[in-house]
This record gives sequence, structure tokens and C-alpha cells, in this order.
Amino acid sequence: MQFELFAPFEEKLFCEITNRHGGVSPKPYDTLNLALHTGDNPVNVLKNRTIVAEKYGYLAENLIYMEQTHSDNIHIVEHAGYNKIDNCDALITTQKNIPLMVMVADCIPVMIYDPVHEVIAAVHAGRNGTFQQIAAKTLQTMQEKFDTSFHEVLVALGPSIHSCCYEVGADLADIAKKSFGEKYIQTRKGKQYLDLQQMNFDQLASLGVPEANIEISAICTSCNQNYFSYRRDGITGRFAGIIKLK
Repeated sequence: MQFELFAPFEEKLFCEITNRHGGVSPKPYDTLNLALHTGDNPVNVLKNRTIVAEKYGYLAENLIYMEQTHSDNIHIVEHAGYNKIDNCDALITTQKNIPLMVMVADCIPVMIYDPVHEVIAAVHAGRNGTFQQIAAKTLQTMQEKFDTSFHEVLVALGPSIHSCCYEVGADLADIAKKSFGEKYIQTRKGKQYLDLQQMNFDQLASLGVPEANIEISAICTSCNQNYFSYRRDGITGRFAGIIKLK
């Protein structure tokens, strides 16, 4: 899938969210698993990454991905050749033709584009990352390093688990309510559900990102079988958000 928000910039920007179809991995990673850490055969994963690279016209060897640890660690990519960045949940670059990849299976892939200064970022915003405000911290880093203006930046939140399915226990619900506000917990039939999308939206908006500059995918990964979901399936693969300056 692609984002409407980025459509006017297709000559300068590539951004795509993969799904779980079109690859070579067997069950339970069927078929387009892009992560090496799930238990899938690495040969399959590397083949899947090559399939995606060839489909979208970038060099697989230039792809930068992260050892995602649900942290607020941010790395600025200055050149190709890294491949994996250890202990990291957000990548930023101003370099062209270097695809940045974030892998998910319920967490939010946050894709950021500053069209004025030509800066991009790929962010892994799961529950812990969202609680640590990693998307907002990535924007602040972009401002500090590259003069990104919050009112000019565009932010897209890809498919992820939504509050229809993200049930949490009482302890976690209380933490969310006390630390961030009761609005982020929905109660239905005695169960409590966390709204990570709204939390990220509010964190971005609080920096001054206009509401019109934030796009949130309506796809819930737990509901939609076209995407990997750890909450739904347990052992499974990962789809990805990939962003690149042309």
C-alpha cells in the first residue's frame, strides 16, 4: 500500500508498505516475510528482500534495516553499506537511493518525509516506543540536525494493530491512563483496549505537526489477514515499511 499524503512527491520520494503476499517463505511465515529474526530460513528472507527490491527498483544491498529493540534509539544513516543497525528503532537520512526499512507485525511503521529539506525517516513505534515518544523524538532529531520544521513535515502511520483488537491488562491500562490520559484506553464488555494510533497522533500534533499532515492507515493488522500479526498468530513473519529518497 501507499499513502495519499506522499502521492504529490512521487518524483522525489518512494514509500511503500509491503503485505504478506508474493514471497517464498513457507508457513507460518507465508509468504513475504522480510525479517531474519523470526525463525524463518534466512535464505527465504533474503530472497524475499530481493523480490521486493526488484519489484520497486532499488538495490537490495543498499537497504538499511534495524535490530529493533523497542527503544527510543535513533540513528542517522550517512552512507550505504551498513545493512543492519544494532539496537535501534528509528532511521533518518538525507542520502538518496538508500532505502530505510522498518519491520512490523502489529507495531506501527511510521514513515516521515520533510519535503523542504529532503529528509526521511523510518520509525518502529510499538507500545514501548510509543510510550517513549519515539516518533516525536525522531522529528526533534530531524529538526536539530537538518532544520526540519514541524509544520512542514509529513507523517504516515502504516497498518498496525488498532484499538479494536489491542487488548491490554489492567496494569498496563492503568499506566497508560496515568501517564498519558484515559482517552487512550477504551473499555468494552469489561475488557480494555489501547489506542496507539491516537497516542502517536497526539504526540506529533503536540510538536506542531498539522493534523492534515498526518495520515493513519485504517488497516488493523490483527483483523486483516493480508498482514502479519504477532498478536493474532504468535509465530509469524514481518511485513515492512520502506522509504527512500530518489
